[in-house]
Amino acid sequence: MRTEMIKRRSQLLRAMRNFFDAKGYLEVDTPSLSPDLIPEPTIQNFETTFSNEFVGSRNLYLIPSPEVFMKRLIADGSGSIYQFCHCFRNDEQIGENHNPEFTMLEYYTVGFDEQDSIPLTEELVATSSPKDADQAVLPPFRRITMKEAMWEYAHVDLDACQKQSALAEECRKHGLMAPTSPESWEETFNRLFLTLVEPNLPQDKPLVLDRYPAQIDCLAKRDGAYRKRWEMYMKGVEIANCYDEERDVETVRAYYEKEYARLVDERAKSGQAIPDVDPAFADIFAHFPQTSGVAMGIDRLLMVQSGAHQLGDLILFPFSAMLSSGKKTN
Repeated sequence: MRTEMIKRRSQLLRAMRNFFDAKGYLEVDTPSLSPDLIPEPTIQNFETTFSNEFVGSRNLYLIPSPEVFMKRLIADGSGSIYQFCHCFRNDEQIGENHNPEFTMLEYYTVGFDEQDSIPLTEELVATSSPKDADQAVLPPFRRITMKEAMWEYAHVDLDACQKQSALAEECRKHGLMAPTSPESWEETFNRLFLTLVEPNLPQDKPLVLDRYPAQIDCLAKRDGAYRKRWEMYMKGVEIANCYDEERDVETVRAYYEKEYARLVDERAKSGQAIPDVDPAFADIFAHFPQTSGVAMGIDRLLMVQSGAHQLGDLILFPFSAMLSSGKKTN
């Protein structure tokens, strides 16, 4: 089984590299350690300390995604780029679909928006899938908007539920807990989505879930009450996430300030790592080209393509096994 998975991973990565190389993308290799990260309160971080007797010490962070480096390269004029890299998310679940260290493919296409990235990703999946892949993991992708999915599977009209109180009432109609203490619109939305919608999404073909609510903050462009963002599922497993990348300097700066304040507030109470951020990061967007970015989980893609039931079946040294190795510590 282990040898078979080594072969499958090797063949997948080679096919994907051939795909991007043929289209003129450049493969890049950026650091795993960074002195600053993009503030994302929902993603916990690994923190470490660089120590040197001559230059002192400094906190560094294992990247949760290579975005913080790859966007700097695009701003410098790299053109379309892609990268395979290891990413790290602390305090993650350890189970069927989660491992704190995982392999990500991230690709940015200059001149594209998020809609252009759908046929591109279909072509990537079609050309890199193994010959024995079943139809549930092969294009064409089904497409449905988040608004349509919320109505189809939860009978919730998102346009009419732009206030948290309206969403909380929908929770109560479905017998879901709607706490009396204040919670964000995003938290209430997730109660409905994760309970009633995500488990019921069709699994006979890959599914693009398009146009996420604007209340879920991220660096995808806003379009009215929604964002130009989609996620792609295979067999009910989230595989990829795509943005039409925000390019407005002041919008990115405002996102940084709001999300970093939220991150600091939440983690000051919990004692979890608070990564540094670069206040000048927003300035790179002064001359940032129109770009669409896609992040794809390679381990999860291999899992659904191969018919494996959990990531531990294909990651050669899964985190859970390392935790239970029994090695003595100081």
